[in-house]
Amino acid sequence: MTFRNYVLMLAPVALIAAAPSTAQSQADRMARVTTHMKTVGTMTATFTQTDRNGGAVTGKLLLKRPGHVRFEYQKDVPLLIVADGRALTMVDYEVKQVQRWPIRNSPLAALLDPGKDLARFGKLVPTSTDDVISVEVRDPKRPEYGTITMIFVNKPSAPGGLTLTGWVALDSKNNRTSIRLSNVSYNGAIADSAFSWKDPRPVRRKS
Repeated sequence: MTFRNYVLMLAPVALIAAAPSTAQSQADRMARVTTHMKTVGTMTATFTQTDRNGGAVTGKLLLKRPGHVRFEYQKDVPLLIVADGRALTMVDYEVKQVQRWPIRNSPLAALLDPGKDLARFGKLVPTSTDDVISVEVRDPKRPEYGTITMIFVNKPSAPGGLTLTGWVALDSKNNRTSIRLSNVSYNGAIADSAFSWKDPRPVRRKS
């Protein structure tokens, strides 16, 4: 299991339905998403990640805004993706490889620190019902960062009356990966230590 097998999860799949809804204005729908994002400090969920070939793996997601996320995969997938507020790190324990890059260079930036990205780069994607709101975030000046399309559905008991059901990532080469969430819970306590990770690389001793 190597980085190339899973790096696409950092990018989303657009949810485009047959016809746009007209019952709510575009501004109202975006305002609902913005309210939801601003009122979610933490989130936990289980996820199913599906790649472009239909292969699926599962895992647990922890999110703490701003800037913290942890994707912990099922036991037979020796991969960890974690952001500690500064950098996004991908750890492959099978090949003992670590890769890091700034959070802002990933489409996940819209999920981890949504205020700026939604305001500047977010747009609604048409859906067939008011029960679903889909928002695409893409920086046209940085196509190499990819696109994320987040999918929300109505849930009165959730923050802002919406719950995030998943997203689709599309990288600069049009490779798609989808994330579907279940067992979502909001605004519980999550310690910063939950976003630490063990470095698998051998320690190099100085001669």
